Formats: sequence, C-alpha cells, structure tokens
Amino acid sequence: MNTVQQVESLRAALAGLRREGPIAFVPTMGNLHDGHLALVREARRHADSVVVSIFVNPLQFGANEDLDSYPRTLREDQQALEAEGVALLFAPTVEVMYPVPLAQQTRVEVPGISGLYCGASRPGHFAGVATVVCKLFNMVQPDLAVFGKKDFQQLMVIRRMVRDLAMPVQVLGLDTVREADGLAMSSRNQYLLPQEREQAPLLYQTLRETAARISEGERDYEALAAAVCSKLAQAGFRPDYVEIVDSRTLLPPAPDSRHIVILAAAWLGAARLIDNIEISVGSSGEE
Repeated sequence: MNTVQQVESLRAALAGLRREGPIAFVPTMGNLHDGHLALVREARRHADSVVVSIFVNPLQFGANEDLDSYPRTLREDQQALEAEGVALLFAPTVEVMYPVPLAQQTRVEVPGISGLYCGASRPGHFAGVATVVCKLFNMVQPDLAVFGKKDFQQLMVIRRMVRDLAMPVQVLGLDTVREADGLAMSSRNQYLLPQEREQAPLLYQTLRETAARISEGERDYEALAAAVCSKLAQAGFRPDYVEIVDSRTLLPPAPDSRHIVILAAAWLGAARLIDNIEISVGSSGEE
C-alpha cells in the first residue's frame, strides 16, 4: 500500500490506479475500527482499487470539542488498511488540506438539513464536513464513495451536496457496524468509562423498542421521542435530541411517509453517542 501526503503525489498515484478500473474512496478521520474496515470491504466489492483518506478535519470541530484529544493512530491504521488490500492511503496535513487560514477557507454549505439535529447542536459542523468531503472528492475523483449509516444525517448532507453540485460520484451507505451488545462502533467509544460502557448499549436497545412500537402501529411520534429521552435520562444519559423523521427528507413524517428513521444523540460521561434505526412503515417493518 502506498501512503502519500501531498496532492501532487496523490494524483500521480491515482493516474496509475485509474488505468486498472473504477476507484472507490473511503474518507475517515483515522483511529480505525471494524466499522471503518467494513466500509473498505464494501468499497472493494464495487471497484478495482480502494483509496482511503485519514484526516482529522479541524473545520468540523466546534469550540471546546475534542479536536486536540481525538485519537490519532496512523501506524496502526496503515497496518490495518494494508491487510485489507487498500491500494492507496492519503494522509494529508492540515496545511495541505487548508493552505489558507481556516477563517479564509472557501466553504461548502448544504442549507436546510445541515441546521437540524446534530447541526443545531454543533453549529458549523456540517459545513466543515461538506467542505472537506468536497475537497477530497475533487482531489481523489473517485467513481464511488462509501459512508456509514451511523452518521445518518451526514450521509444525507453528502448525498445532497453531490446531487446539487452534479458531482460524478456514487455515494453508498453501509449499515451501522455494531459491537456484540449492539453499541454502534465509534472511535469516541473509548471515552467511555467501564461502567458507562456497560450502560451504553441501552441507547440502541431503546431505539429498537421504539421502532417495534412504530411497526406495531403507534404514530404519536412526538410522544415516542419524548419517552426515549425520558428513559435515557433516567438511565444516566444526557439526551441531546431524539427525533423521529422521514428518512428521505429528515423532516417530520407526513401521513403518507413510508420510510422513517429514529435519530438520537446523547451524552454518556465524556462521550457523545449517536445512533439511528430505520423503519419501513406499512410494509415489512424494521429494515
């Protein structure tokens, strides 16, 4: 596996890969776990070559967030990616990605959905995500890119950006990869203390219970979301939000909505956990 830091080196390496066939891209912030590697495996199913990026993007971190403490494990990540058959790793520095001061950096914004839910809790976060993904897509120019559905709102923002800017990139979403007890895999799970780690699966368990109630016919979505918040708070979580929305629009479901997603974010100790669960209403139930 070739590792490059400069855009010129990236493009030179890509020229050779492109002659071999389609290129799939998996952008990450590193500290890779099995969830990331599942994205790589999915990418390999669809393309001849897989390119991965590792970049802890300062533009998507707000004030007092964990930019400085975010785990950086490049050597271990390189070994894991090489074992998965990744052809090329792009690991740029901040200076390569943002050669001008961040305050002067041109930004990409996806209006509307970027201001909801995680966007409301983390102002500017999705502008940072859209900007860095747009730049990476321009640098790598992949045929397709793979993202995890754990960050469901992020996936929607990226798909909207690609559509609106007519980018020739197919965006695939992969189902959330979970620990054996149901906790969604995340680099931030390591912030959990041992007792908190035992509690953490309750988030997904509660979402599953709520999805079952929706599949059984309950439609008072506000009451259901409030019940989730209450249960989490009683268990020691600090709920940020729980929203039950149309998965196509991220807006409150219309009477004829058939695709629903429960979105949730909650603090447990120092870790902000996010999760979601999709439900097909009026068909076969949970997806």
